[in-house]
Amino acid sequence: MFLAVKDQLTDEEIQTGMRWILRDGIAAQAMVTFTSGAFLIAYALQLGASNFVIGLLASIGPLSQLMQMPAIYAVERYRNRRAIVVLMASISRLCWLFIGLIPFLFSPQLGLGLLLGALVINSTTGAVSGCSWNSWMRDMIPQDILGRFFSRRMQIAVAMGVVLSLAAAAYLDLWKRLLPEHPEKGYSLLFVAGFFAGGIGVYCITRIPELRMISHMQAPSFSQIISRPFRDQNFRKLIVFMGSWSFAVNLAAPFFMVYMLRRLGMSMTYVIGMTVLMQIVNVIFLKIWGKFTDRFSNKSVLAICCPCFLLSILAWTFTTMPEKHVLTVPLLVVIYIVMGFAMAGVTLATGNIGLKLAPKGEATAYLATNTMFLSLTSGIAPILGGKFADCFAARQLDWTIKYTSPSRELILPTLNLQQWDFFFAIAFIVGIYALHRLAMIREVGEVEEKVILQELATEVKLQVRTISAFVGLRHMFSIPVLILDRLRGKKGDNNHGANT
Repeated sequence: MFLAVKDQLTDEEIQTGMRWILRDGIAAQAMVTFTSGAFLIAYALQLGASNFVIGLLASIGPLSQLMQMPAIYAVERYRNRRAIVVLMASISRLCWLFIGLIPFLFSPQLGLGLLLGALVINSTTGAVSGCSWNSWMRDMIPQDILGRFFSRRMQIAVAMGVVLSLAAAAYLDLWKRLLPEHPEKGYSLLFVAGFFAGGIGVYCITRIPELRMISHMQAPSFSQIISRPFRDQNFRKLIVFMGSWSFAVNLAAPFFMVYMLRRLGMSMTYVIGMTVLMQIVNVIFLKIWGKFTDRFSNKSVLAICCPCFLLSILAWTFTTMPEKHVLTVPLLVVIYIVMGFAMAGVTLATGNIGLKLAPKGEATAYLATNTMFLSLTSGIAPILGGKFADCFAARQLDWTIKYTSPSRELILPTLNLQQWDFFFAIAFIVGIYALHRLAMIREVGEVEEKVILQELATEVKLQVRTISAFVGLRHMFSIPVLILDRLRGKKGDNNHGANT
């Protein structure tokens, strides 16, 4: 009775539930901040993880999403999504307590294996929870505010993540000064803190009401549930796009932080600083993209953000030529700004487009099938990256421009690929194919890219006037505005020329 579903929800119950969803988002972000990203990778490196183990670590989360397939059957059979979410999320988040205690109970060699095992349990139970959560939210949140609501939720959560990331980085620096002989135990306390934050999130979930699922005259078989999304031609195109896009991103993204820590020799403070910069930009643009996904379409937002994200991946290959250079740090700053700008739109739109294209009442099967292909491509990519990282370490591709005259010789390096650089270049190529697949999807409300650019330039100018209390900030944010205006102007000139 405590987690019973209701035949109908009042407007007041929906509004109350949405407030609890926002609170869960804050708690979940606190848990994710303390237990993932640079902190988890650095923790694994302290336990002696190799390149292959890092790739395996990055693949556990995506591959565990295959559990959403049996989760579909559980949802259709028991038809109480909130109860499933509470049970599975509780088990999933309890794993962080165990992970946090590993350095205090086990040796580094045994601890690394136990870390991988605990992450498998954490991710698989989390996947079952996520399957139920997506279907639950699809039926509960009104469609006309779906984009704005989840953009607000993400905006609040990411803002909280920025503050917590800085606090955690400062804490780790202090720990290393006071206890330099046990750095791994400093990370472990972050995971314990993540466990408590996750527990608060579970409580918030219990307070969200659930609308009873639409009943079928006869319960469909498991094969019928799975086959439905493939009979939908448009949703099938979405699956292909999402699969190829996730492969491109996950071939490169898991190694960004390893690249900075090992190849560039940067400190954790630098790494967290770049992450915080990206999150700040992410927060600024989440509200804008949320408005655009509701006003135009998710596909229109992806058509702008995906190419920007791909260019930021390719730009990593220029951070070494062949080693660190004077422009490495400035280039990283630009890369993380562009990634924050693009990731805000990509994360929001890829999540919402599946919710929008899935028929009401059948979201469980559609979203879980989409997630299955995402998990396969996202899981295979980092494993391949980790497997071949050492192989590519012994290979190098140089592209230089050489000019020789009687008096002197000028050599200008233009491209140098080593180890992880190959993955960045390959990810860029696969991403181009994903953009081709995106163009085939049909979504109500989609508009041309130039319309989004025009609206984006206007919104960015408005945000700059709002947040730039300092002249320096105003000048910094005026740069992308000028670029957008130039792009808009060029497109307008091209169109005028074509018309004449």
